[in-house]
Amino acid sequence: MDVDPSLPCVLFKGDEESLLAEAVKRFVDAFVGDGDRALLVDEFTIDDLVAEDGGYGMAVVLDALQTPPFLTDRRMVVVRNAAVFSTKDAVAPLVELLAEPEGLNPLVLVWEKDPRPNRAARTSAVPKSLLDAIATVGGVVVDSAPGRKSAEWLVDRLGESSLRFDAAARRLIADHLGEDIGRLPGLLETLTAVFGAGAKVSAPDIEPYLGASGDVAPWDLTDAIDAGDPALAVSVLHRMLDGGGRHPLQVMSTLTTHYLRMVRVDDPTIGNEKAAAAALAIKGSTFPARKALDGARRLGSDRLAGIIDLLAAADLDLRGATAWPPELVMEVLVARLADRNRRSGATSRRR
Repeated sequence: MDVDPSLPCVLFKGDEESLLAEAVKRFVDAFVGDGDRALLVDEFTIDDLVAEDGGYGMAVVLDALQTPPFLTDRRMVVVRNAAVFSTKDAVAPLVELLAEPEGLNPLVLVWEKDPRPNRAARTSAVPKSLLDAIATVGGVVVDSAPGRKSAEWLVDRLGESSLRFDAAARRLIADHLGEDIGRLPGLLETLTAVFGAGAKVSAPDIEPYLGASGDVAPWDLTDAIDAGDPALAVSVLHRMLDGGGRHPLQVMSTLTTHYLRMVRVDDPTIGNEKAAAAALAIKGSTFPARKALDGARRLGSDRLAGIIDLLAAADLDLRGATAWPPELVMEVLVARLADRNRRSGATSRRR
């Protein structure tokens, strides 16, 4: 999402640090243009926000917002680690100042937590009073995470790159990164340094620089299993464990949820996805309910019972019932689940 650099106030947020940093950089670069960044941007980090008592204070920020530009016609105030001001009281001075925005310099808030050791592990939500103040002055909140439009975001970024990627190279990057699209900015920097701006690159050109395969979405694993493809399912599993850094018990939870949904709708009185959604207490889209109902009908009660037995045994193995490494336990489980689904598909076709 490209944001108008002339806006009076913009708050950037997002869970992926590299994408958040890239979004802020693009915005600030658009504001600076060909100008002198040192004159045009006043940037504050956590070191500027820590008060003498060990807390956080924004006095320097408030002062900078009200200080007229010097030797230039405009000046932007950028506040990193702004998530340390996570309460209504903490942002009250800023909210009060934004209530009379005339004469204030443009403000950029980067909603990041305190990066120092032994600080909060999670980034706090933005106080509603601050969100209201930003909206009132005509500002916006930008979420740097592409969300469901990640494929479009990746295509756009590749198109904006100074490199020219052929179709095979684009597919390779998308497939390799998977859910880890936050790695794209760094990858583009590496490839540009290697090949030079303006170069046309192919899949074989870039393959040595891709690194480990990225994470994939949980439904990629369940889809591969439901399709009855053991080799693909095990490959996806490794991307979740290695590229995604997921713990085997997290993957086990995904699989257990997937099949328990089928068990819950394996009922002759549940005849359509609306009824399945009601049985599963799913609100909104009924797509997950339809998948569960289709799976239950395809597998049947006996195979579902066998699958639950496999899941229960693997769960015990992960918790120490066997000397097998957790990764091996999951490999065997996923391969067996996919094989059960493959057999159910063959049985359905014979019928």
